[in-house]
Amino acid sequence: MATKIKIGNGKIKFEERFERIIDKTVTKYGTGAKVDCPKEFLGRKVYLLIRPK
Repeated sequence: MATKIKIGNGKIKFEERFERIIDKTVTKYGTGAKVDCPKEFLGRKVYLLIRPK
């Protein structure tokens, strides 16, 4: 099933089921940045949505 994401009026609608939604802050990592998540998701496909400040 292809993922469909609709963004409008400040709301996001996903037409796919998700196991978990994690709200994290991006932290510095060397010369880049990272977002931590549980080890149980290693090798899984994820979506990273960047919210406005």
